[in-house]
Amino acid sequence: MKVRIAYIEEPPFDWTGDDGSVTGADIELAEVVLRAIGVTEIEYHPTSFDALLPGVQAGRWDMNVPIFVTAERAQHVAFSVPVWAIGDGFLVPAGNPKALTSYAAVAARGDARLGCVAAQVQIDSARSAGVRDDQIVVFKDQPDAVAALLAGQIDAYASTAIGNRVVAGAAAPVGAFSFSRNNDALVQAVNGKLREYLGSADHRERMAKYGFTRAEIDGVVAGGGAQS
Repeated sequence: MKVRIAYIEEPPFDWTGDDGSVTGADIELAEVVLRAIGVTEIEYHPTSFDALLPGVQAGRWDMNVPIFVTAERAQHVAFSVPVWAIGDGFLVPAGNPKALTSYAAVAARGDARLGCVAAQVQIDSARSAGVRDDQIVVFKDQPDAVAALLAGQIDAYASTAIGNRVVAGAAAPVGAFSFSRNNDALVQAVNGKLREYLGSADHRERMAKYGFTRAEIDGVVAGGGAQS
């Protein structure tokens, strides 16, 4: 049984190593779950973020690495149970010279430029906080955005943040694997194993290697995952 997975270059979640191997927290989780349900071959497809959902819908691959779950996206694909809960954070130059600590802080400075990856939810979050479109610089992927930040072309890069915690009391958005709505058998098999595995000691140990803490895991295991 072979499963084709699409991924993007976004450490610590997914990336291509120097030796050409695919690795990352989401990749390791996918491998553990898929092997447990009897998958004998996993085929990886590198792609761009904005191609993930159209690609799985069109059958170019069978599942995507986890992305944020939204009501709009759920109209087009089937999501697995959530696998992590992570808030947004900024990557800024050393010293954070423009004091950009939130989307509101970006909106308050007309000269602030915020980098985001095309089609990711951070663009909508920024707009909702009052960031103007002419302040948002859109990139095709994380490496391009980070390179622009290092070159001084943007003042902050908004993405998911391991190590940047959600404001106390706020619920972090959740991420999940996504599939074609026509692939119910695979969805159900993956969900069954995820419900057994998420929150287990093995799961926590594997995710800790990539910087995940209880904060990112506990927010989803309360909904039905295993407890350590």
